[in-house]
Amino acid sequence: MGVTAKDVKELREATGAGMMDCKKALQECGGDFDKAANWLREKGIASAAKRQDREAKEGAVTSYIHMGGKIGVLVEVNCETDFVARGELFQQFCKDVCLQICSTSPRWVRREEASQADIDAEMAIYLVQAKESGKPEAVQQKISEGKLNKWLKENSLLEQEFVKNPDVTIEDLMKGLSGKVGEKIDIRRFARFQLGEAIDGKKSPGSEE
Repeated sequence: MGVTAKDVKELREATGAGMMDCKKALQECGGDFDKAANWLREKGIASAAKRQDREAKEGAVTSYIHMGGKIGVLVEVNCETDFVARGELFQQFCKDVCLQICSTSPRWVRREEASQADIDAEMAIYLVQAKESGKPEAVQQKISEGKLNKWLKENSLLEQEFVKNPDVTIEDLMKGLSGKVGEKIDIRRFARFQLGEAIDGKKSPGSEE
């Protein structure tokens, strides 16, 4: 059974989950609305989505040093209570996020943080590359937009595949934790330092101003 945009919209309104999560739930459940809603709840996604309007002011700043001091990461992850912040599940999540940043060097937590100047510069490169293909302009535009979307995904921490389990993204991991602890979880910011990387005057990806 095919999944329509209307089905996805109705499930989103009922559960508060994101469009892509709702689409995946319906696909996993053969288009069955009730089963899809339960699937989202079991994954902790529906309840996590409804918690997004809450304030998360507690949490922890976690550090990670790799390769004998060659790479260092600092990340701030927020939750709602100090009780959860001290818990093993939350602490492990923070460590996993640090490992992810160390391994993949994302530039932002989420793609909305990318500057328009960076997006325009990257798009300009893809447009030039697409033009050289000799394909129609409409096709060139689609190719360029596809490459830009891939670039944003690869550089956005929440959209990256988890290095320990490529079947889930960091956002999936965050939502899963939110469902388990019953609180809003938010990766607020991070900084990644690599020995010698900024000597030429270039700022390390993800580093603070």
